[in-house]
Amino acid sequence: MHGYVELHGHRGARGLRPENTLPGLAFALELGVDALEFDVAMSADGQLVLTHDLHVSPVTSADTGMATPGDEMFPYVGKPVVALTLPQLRTLDVGVRLPQRPEDRFALTQVPLPDTRMPTLGAVLGLVGALGADDVRLNVELKSDPVRPDLCPDPRRFVTEVVRELDRHDRLSRSALLSFDWRLLEIAGPLIERRYALVERDTMTPEWMNGIRLTEVGGDLAAAAAAVGATTLSPDRVLVDEALMAGAARQGLPVVVWTVNEPDEAARLIDLGVAGVVTDYPDRMRRLWKARGLPLSRPVSPLRPVGAP
Repeated sequence: MHGYVELHGHRGARGLRPENTLPGLAFALELGVDALEFDVAMSADGQLVLTHDLHVSPVTSADTGMATPGDEMFPYVGKPVVALTLPQLRTLDVGVRLPQRPEDRFALTQVPLPDTRMPTLGAVLGLVGALGADDVRLNVELKSDPVRPDLCPDPRRFVTEVVRELDRHDRLSRSALLSFDWRLLEIAGPLIERRYALVERDTMTPEWMNGIRLTEVGGDLAAAAAAVGATTLSPDRVLVDEALMAGAARQGLPVVVWTVNEPDEAARLIDLGVAGVVTDYPDRMRRLWKARGLPLSRPVSPLRPVGAP
């Protein structure tokens, strides 16, 4: 019998609603998740916005027009997020998935919500507060690429601004910072209690791991994560095996695995002892949790218009 295994909504519920949007995040809360995961980057004018990609993605974003007449940056799709201002980014329609490949599985299951705009972190925090989702942790992934500093804000400024915004909304103790760029985790150490070391095969290098070489720690990812002050190890699902779980246990680090969309695979990972599963389909996973007798997080009631019954 397992104890509590957390269910995390990936970019809200990417398989069901447009990712990193207010309606997408709200839908994940309505389904019921323990943690709401989403991605944050910084705009040219220092605003914290939700987007997974450091360039405006042609899959999740479409141009609708210029922010100002004669704007030389237009079209905005394909441009670096850090080179665009919030008014420019807010012109984008981010509510319809525009797959570049026929096999894009999310386009088949995601309900389009045309004319949805890219939200700020502040707007997300306001929504979560209005919904009364006090028991749901916010897992904020900071998008940063140490190999492409031209596409990213200064790491210390980035961490500080995100922490400040979380604190302003009284959310610091109910949030976590996540990053593949482990420099940010070290910076965040004194500022926030929960810090997730994200890792995949392509980021198992000193550039991404704050200068650590895996050979220096016997190939132990958990030991490397502990060295930068992470409180949770969050690996790509293909990296999770008994050896990784044993290393995490030695370091006292819980393992939260991403991105798991097939119930059979989730069941295998639960049997290995993971503390949480990140999924694009919280609805599928809730059925698995129920079938296995695992405790389920409480769904959050949607906002109702004033005067509605």
